[in-house]
Amino acid sequence: MTVLLAGDIGGTKTILRLIKADAIQPGKLFPELTTLHRQTYPSREFPDLVPLVKQFLAEAETRLGETLQPERACFGIAGPVVDQTSKLTNLSWFLTSDRLERELQISQVQLINDFMAVGYGILGLTPADLCTLQMGQPNPQAPIAVIGAGTGLGQGFLVPLPGGYRVFPTEGGHADFAPRSELEFQLMHYLLEKHNITRVSVERVVSGQGIVPIYEFLRDREVAPESPELMEVFRTWKREIGEEEKTVDPAAAISRVAMAGQDYLCQRTMEIFLEAYGAEAGNLALKLLPYGGLYVAGGIAAKILTLIQQGGFLASFLHKGRLTPLLQEIPVHVVLNPEVGLLGAALYAAQPVA
Repeated sequence: MTVLLAGDIGGTKTILRLIKADAIQPGKLFPELTTLHRQTYPSREFPDLVPLVKQFLAEAETRLGETLQPERACFGIAGPVVDQTSKLTNLSWFLTSDRLERELQISQVQLINDFMAVGYGILGLTPADLCTLQMGQPNPQAPIAVIGAGTGLGQGFLVPLPGGYRVFPTEGGHADFAPRSELEFQLMHYLLEKHNITRVSVERVVSGQGIVPIYEFLRDREVAPESPELMEVFRTWKREIGEEEKTVDPAAAISRVAMAGQDYLCQRTMEIFLEAYGAEAGNLALKLLPYGGLYVAGGIAAKILTLIQQGGFLASFLHKGRLTPLLQEIPVHVVLNPEVGLLGAALYAAQPVA
């Protein structure tokens, strides 16, 4: 038995998981993992990851009645990781693997990008963790693609190797937004003027930060009247700009009202969002031909699954002219497991680094 520590480190919250890993069985990529202790913490209440982990391990000892010192650890970081060093994007933590090894007395600590952790997590999902939009013709020898809209837009891919996969994160979310209709051209110009910028990345449309300006674009053009409920949400949201504690999330409110099916402005917002999301997923698929599967992860997809299943996402994914038949062969899945990144960190930790 090997004791592992996995973490999903974000600017808002940190989730830690203490794990028992059994020996890898023949024919398996990873060992069987058993969670011994799991806890979520507000990241900003700690000056650094070290005191947070020490508190977690002390709580685990109290709960389990024994001291379990992790042999290896992996942390998925919401920010860039270069040479096992990371300065978190929305948190004043500066992390290095060698310092964490020394101060936590863990022989091996690995830092990986949070979307890289999602990529490894894909390998540990079960059928219950997925909603399949298109069966396609799966090929285990082909690459796997991962795309996920959340706070930003993550993109990555997995390449099959003898005995497993290697995961590569990308910065594809910062590629140019490509309008496909007159309405999307108008949206692009709206974003250019609104933000006083010279280019629009696809992340500005396909992410949580994109839902709100799509709504504002439609509202400002009087596509439909704004409901009193959404009017109050936006009034509160604007009043709380600059404050750490927020009481409303306009993107979440828009998607929730859209799923209720009683507000045309919210419904049209989510239609445009999902069409752009599907189109970008199709762009990624054209570049990789991921017959191993394309997985839609991120913090948004599972929450708006009923809207995705209405067909606009997949229709835009497939709308690639004469190359549509190629995309029809690619399996497309929505990831329902909200902790796929934490699972990926655990699976990564389960692999000893030479």
